[in-house]
Amino acid sequence: MPRFFVDSVEGDFVEINGEDARHIALSLRMKNGEHLVLCDGKGREADAVIREAFPESVVLDVVERKDSAAEPKTEVVLYQALPKFDKLEYIVQKSVELGVSKIVPVLTSRCISRPDEKTMKKKLERLRKISDEAAKQSGRGKLPEVGEMLTFKNAVLKMCEAETPIFFFEHAEYPLREIMAKRGGGTISMMVGSEGGFSDEEAAFAAEHGALIASLGPRILRCETAPVAALSAIMYAAGEMEL
Repeated sequence: MPRFFVDSVEGDFVEINGEDARHIALSLRMKNGEHLVLCDGKGREADAVIREAFPESVVLDVVERKDSAAEPKTEVVLYQALPKFDKLEYIVQKSVELGVSKIVPVLTSRCISRPDEKTMKKKLERLRKISDEAAKQSGRGKLPEVGEMLTFKNAVLKMCEAETPIFFFEHAEYPLREIMAKRGGGTISMMVGSEGGFSDEEAAFAAEHGALIASLGPRILRCETAPVAALSAIMYAAGEMEL
């Protein structure tokens, strides 16, 4: 069933305008009486039936409200060292599909891609659109945020505010499974490197400030593979995925 994000689903009816209205009326060719799902972006959704459908405005009656069943209860924030931009698009898309709560680009010492402020602002607009589209496609009840780019040290300090801050590094102290087995709940943050990985100095800084230095195993994963593999493993260990 088509899914659209709106400001609120708490009223008896909802009006959709702009690009989404045109998509419903023209692209999907939906008619009066047809159903779709409305999400408030905060984890609540509603079954709604179309009362009027025009390209400039679609009015829907709210039938039933409920919590979004596909939205993970575990909050995971990904701090991603900036890779080449096409790889970052892929990481954002797949991370949102897997249930990430927020993605924060990070500029580290080994990042090949080093955009200026103007370029990064334009890139963020594109990344946020990709995040929104992935949230709709995967049935999410929230729109995961793509945050402003942070320096490495600021990102480490921020990620270490989480109950379980995980820093992935090839010379790691702990396997990920041990960290997840000892986890007591709360927010999880994770930081993954770019094409060049992290320096020893960066790993030491993260450890000094409370990050748990973790391994994904003996194989060296590409920078676009590592966050997807790590997030999948974390979600499974947290009970958010079934096999």
